Amino acid sequence: MPEEINPKTGPKTGSRTEGTGSSAVPPERAKKRVGGVDSRQIRTVIAQALWTVCALAALSLAVGALLVAIKANTDNALVSFVLDVAEEADLGVFSRSNGPIQFTDGSNADVKNTLVNWGLGALAWLVAGKLLDKLIRPGGASR
Repeated sequence: MPEEINPKTGPKTGSRTEGTGSSAVPPERAKKRVGGVDSRQIRTVIAQALWTVCALAALSLAVGALLVAIKANTDNALVSFVLDVAEEADLGVFSRSNGPIQFTDGSNADVKNTLVNWGLGALAWLVAGKLLDKLIRPGGASR
């Protein structure tokens, strides 16, 4: 006789998969614990932290490029701080003065260099962050 299912509560709890004698959750899907903490949670937190760091680096480059474009007062402590953080976030690869794309002719060459190179740097940080997130997060699941 088939098992009756209560429409409000579902099937009886504790039921087993027919014929196997094992629980309904396959063992390869069971949670692995490390020191009492689920390893999937640890990987998720690490992935979130790395994504946050990469997003903040990209944000600093984007805001720094905006501040250069609007010719913000570099004597201001906040502007100076953002530009310093952006200089560090470009890792020397996407530098304003020695980046992959350089404008040498015409007016505002320094602004063009900053916008293009720091824009590329911000994009690189976002791509790297998303790749790291997908590699580290269990199952490659998104938020």
